[in-house]
Amino acid sequence: MARWLSRHAPYSVCVACIFVLASNLAAQAGANDLPNAPTPQNASYVQRTSQTKRILGVIPNFRAVSTDDRLPAQSVKEKFLTATDDSFDYSSVFIPAMLAGYSMATNATPEFHQGAAGYSRYFWHAAVDQTSENYMVEFVAPVITREDTRYYTLGRGGFLKRAGYALSRAVVTRSDSGNEVFNASEVIGAGASAGLSSLYYPSRERSFANTGTEWGLDIGIDAGSFVLKEFWPDINQRIFHGSKPADGSQQ
Repeated sequence: MARWLSRHAPYSVCVACIFVLASNLAAQAGANDLPNAPTPQNASYVQRTSQTKRILGVIPNFRAVSTDDRLPAQSVKEKFLTATDDSFDYSSVFIPAMLAGYSMATNATPEFHQGAAGYSRYFWHAAVDQTSENYMVEFVAPVITREDTRYYTLGRGGFLKRAGYALSRAVVTRSDSGNEVFNASEVIGAGASAGLSSLYYPSRERSFANTGTEWGLDIGIDAGSFVLKEFWPDINQRIFHGSKPADGSQQ
């Protein structure tokens, strides 16, 4: 638990802040909830609910799909490229860098020591953690289970409805054929990544309890990230005045 908190606490706080902000925005919207049956001709609706490739320019958002987009099934190549974008885009450096600084400040893994050398150890461990989970959850597992790795924004309804939908995507997803199925890619992929992480951390971290805790909480943080993805278009449009082309293409 201590290891996970030291590695993920800053990101968890970020997600929590977005969650609270989205709740406030939803409350302000009140009766102006998005329509139940938007039409493709409603350009302002498409613009409002479009996703961007990065959240705040520093958090990868390549898996999010704008409301009501109808896309063909992902190919194996597309799943690989999505995992690669999430792992090696310039924005993918932000979270490991932040976690490394926090972990070193809290002396989460004393064996790594302090200073530049210590920070580099924390950083590469955090980066490998992130990359491992991305490829397991977004490429290896979904290729085997034939599941769609994209997050499809709900984009309409009240805050609780949308937040509940977003959280549920950690255990429910779409198959390549378009049916809703148990999200085996998330659950199995996160478990595999947690198991792998025990191989390159100091021996005192290698326990079944630590691995199990890491597994469960990694799924939890992914669920929180889906909430962030769900409300990011609203936040981007209302606060940052983000604009999108009417065709909904990503920026």
